[in-house]
Formats: sequence, structure tokens, C-alpha cells
Amino acid sequence: MDKIWLVIKREYLARVKKKSFLLATLLTPLIFPALMGVIVWLAVEERGSQALRIIEVVDENDLFFLESSEQYAFSFSDATLEEGKKLVQDGDRYGFLYIPKIDLTDPQGVVYYGEDNPNMNFIMRLENRLRKKIEEQRLLQSGIDPKIISEIRTDISIRSIRLDDEGTESVSNAAVNYGIGFVAGILIYMFIFIYGNQIMQGVIEEKSNRIIEILVSSIKPFQLMMGKIIGVAGVGLTQFLIWIILIGGLTTLVTGYLGMQLPQEQAMELAAQDMPTEEFSEAVPVNSDVAEILQVINGIDFFTITLSFVFYFLGGYLLYGALFAAIGSAVDAPSEAQQFMFPVTIPLLVAYMGLFVFVLNDPNSTTSFWLSIIPLSSPIGMMGRVSYGVPWYELLLSMGLLVLGFLATTWIAAKIYRIGILMHGTKPSYKLLWKWIKSSE
Repeated sequence: MDKIWLVIKREYLARVKKKSFLLATLLTPLIFPALMGVIVWLAVEERGSQALRIIEVVDENDLFFLESSEQYAFSFSDATLEEGKKLVQDGDRYGFLYIPKIDLTDPQGVVYYGEDNPNMNFIMRLENRLRKKIEEQRLLQSGIDPKIISEIRTDISIRSIRLDDEGTESVSNAAVNYGIGFVAGILIYMFIFIYGNQIMQGVIEEKSNRIIEILVSSIKPFQLMMGKIIGVAGVGLTQFLIWIILIGGLTTLVTGYLGMQLPQEQAMELAAQDMPTEEFSEAVPVNSDVAEILQVINGIDFFTITLSFVFYFLGGYLLYGALFAAIGSAVDAPSEAQQFMFPVTIPLLVAYMGLFVFVLNDPNSTTSFWLSIIPLSSPIGMMGRVSYGVPWYELLLSMGLLVLGFLATTWIAAKIYRIGILMHGTKPSYKLLWKWIKSSE
């Protein structure tokens, strides 16, 4: 165990002391907000600098009226089709919308002409406006006043309340649960790939430099492999914790400097304005939007989500990290590792796609259940489900199988690592790897 600890310490300190680690750790929380800020600034500047785009409209039905906006202005005329096209070709108009005589039950033949390909939002906006006008005309022809339809339309909001086995009620919000599962699943997917590749690259580098031959003279290959895996895991956790602290601190500083408040603080103040502290701590009006936000926040089991994230982060990384280490030990160069990376990354890609297609859309489906139970996909699959609330026995089953999966992949990886780490000049194959796995000590 002392030797494994020495390897862990060496791997951890060697990576943490690198300038690249410090730069990535300190700059990443700044880069993403900065990029978002630049994108928003460019979008605002572009919108403000764009000239008004005039679109000629010819409506042979005399039914349609398109309201102008800051970006688009609509000019109606009796120009012919050829005259409208000529306006666009000469640069007098940005576009030309031609609406021929149409059958309101089957409107066909509407055409837009422009020198540039129109963006999707613009075309969808035009289609929605024309469709709404056609629907109004059809209602009038049927003897129904469109205003009546507009007046009787009613918005309704359904509160979602989750009941646990003991009958305790907690307010939930599908959008919040989706967001938590989305972020947690993506983070685990990224960290497994990033730090798994670091292990593989490190093993290949030490093997090609023949450093490994010196190391294995004083330490067992299995101890070396475990030390590298756990050491890199420590680097990942350290980086992640620093990011959380920096992002939280920067958010507080920026909002404080700008005189803003976090949403939680705003909600608490607004809800407490008209209610004494004692009463506010006991209850809030259920018909209040602020109360709804507070109830959703209170209904989130942050403790379970945080513990689950740490467990599946470490469990998923250890499971795949062992396989990445085995691949690195079997090859002499990164180019040779590609053929072995494919079967290892397939389960990760399946879990990643399943997160969006199945888990986040229906966390209680059969497919979502199996994605969150099978060890190769459970780190991503279960983190997509856990924010929605997962029965404790399913969570324990998933965690138990993930531990067994880690032990199994570690055993397989150790078999390959023990022989492959000292092999040079031999082109590895699946048949050879299988031979190494079957070999006895």
C-alpha cells in the first residue's frame, strides 16, 4: 500500500505542478463566461448595426398584413412578379414576398425571393403570420368571430408534486431536473474522456521512454497501474473543486459589483417582504411565483445529487481509467491505440446519446433504467435520473454493480498491464490481448 501511495503522490504532484494544469484550472472558469459575453456583445452589436431590410410584398388576395419590426420593414404594392424580382436584383429591396390567389383550405404557391438565403427564424416567422391570418379568415367564413376564440383561450399551469413512500410531498420542476441531469451527465462524460486519455498518454510515454522498466524493478505492475489511476483521479477532483469555488466566488463578486442579487436571494427577499420572519419560515402562499421557486429549490435533494455525482464521477473514471491504462500498456504509440479505443468508447457514446434520447425525456422508462444500472453506462445514465428522484434500491443496485464493474475491469486491465507494459516492438491484437488475459500469474 505504501508503494501505491508513493505512485499516487508522484502522479498527483507531477500534474498539479505543471503550468498547463494551473492555467487550465484558473482560466477555464474565466474563458467560458468571457466567450459567452463576447458572443452576446457581438449579437447585440450586429443587431444594432444592421440596416433596415425592406421586403416588397405583393398580395393578390388583399388579405394579409405583415407588421414591420426593427429589422424588417414590409412594403405592399401591386407590382408584377417580374417587377418584384427586378427590385431584388437591382438591390432596391432586400427580398420579395409573392402571395398569389390561394385557396384558404389549401394555401399553396407563396414564394419568397431574395439575393441571400433567408434564415430559418425569418421564414418561420413569415409562415406563422400567414397561417394565423388564414385561420382567422376561415373562422370568419364559418361564421365564428376570431376574437371569441382569442378570448376563450386560457393558459393553465400544472404544479408537479412528488410523493415519496412515506407520503411526503415535494414540489418539482421538470425543467430544473432536466438541467441538473444534463449538466451532471455531460460533466462526467467529459471528465472520463479527458482524464482517461491522460492515463493512457502517460503510460505510453513512460513505456516508450523505457522509464517503466526502472519502475517495475521496485514496484509491481498492478501497484503502478492503481497508483496512476488514483493519482490522476485526485487531479480531476482537485480541478473540479477549484472550478466550483472560483465560479461561485466570481459569480458573487460580479453580481455584488453590479448591484445584482442571485435568484435565490431575490426570491427570499420578495417572499419575505409582506410576511414576518416567523411566518415566512413556516409557510409561503402556494399561488405565488416566488413561493413556487422556493418550493422547487427546497424540493431538490442536493445532498443525494452531490454524493451521487462524486460517487459516479469516481466510479466511472476508475472503471474506464483501468481500461485506458491497459490500452496504453499494450501499445508503443498513440496511433496504435485507436483500434482498441473504439470498443471502449462505444458504451460511453451509447450512454451519452441515451442521456438525451431516453433518460432526460423519460427517466422512468425501461431503457433509462438499464442505462442507469449497467456499469459501463450507469455513471452518465444514473446522473440523468437522480435529479428526478430514484428509488433507493435502484440507486444502491446501480452503485453496487458499478463497484463490481470497476473490480472486473481492474482485474482485466491488470492482466494486460502486467505483460504489455514490458513488451516492445510487438504489434498488439485482440487475440494477443485475450492471450494475456487468460495467462496465469
